[in-house]
Amino acid sequence: MQEIRIKHMVCPRCIMAVESTLSQLSIPFEKVELGKVVLAESITEPSMRAFESRLLALGFEVLKDRDSQRIEKIKNLLSVLLSSEEIPSGFLLSEFIKTEMGEDYSALSQLFSSMEGITLERYFIEQKIMKVKEWLSYEELTLSEIAWKLDYSSVQHLSAQFKRVTGMTPSEHKKRRKQ
Repeated sequence: MQEIRIKHMVCPRCIMAVESTLSQLSIPFEKVELGKVVLAESITEPSMRAFESRLLALGFEVLKDRDSQRIEKIKNLLSVLLSSEEIPSGFLLSEFIKTEMGEDYSALSQLFSSMEGITLERYFIEQKIMKVKEWLSYEELTLSEIAWKLDYSSVQHLSAQFKRVTGMTPSEHKKRRKQ
């Protein structure tokens, strides 16, 4: 059995793309989940190179060092959290990361910043704003409902953060999208 960590897997479609790639290359696998593939058996170096090459063409990358794997795990945890449709009230990013990773948050935050060139908090805010944009495009939720689901203290706080990240208000974003 061999485990391979993969960067940029963020959704169920990513899992399907990796499964399809493994099948096309006739590489037997036990399971594929966000950021990870468990192979039924070790594969040859030529098969691994072919797999890595196909993954790169799809926008994925095999993670080789431990720090990169830790960073990708954090990103996957946040992606899963945001896809859960609702962040728990009173959510604390530091407690969530510390609990899920079983490591000191400060050290992980420093590692994340040094490797990604952005703070962990800023990354999370940007991911939340991407979720806001997605929900605004569906036109099913009000801004108040979105603020509540993402545990913002108010619509004003969400709007201010949205403007800082995107350069426009949520209403301007909606208008621009409709043009």
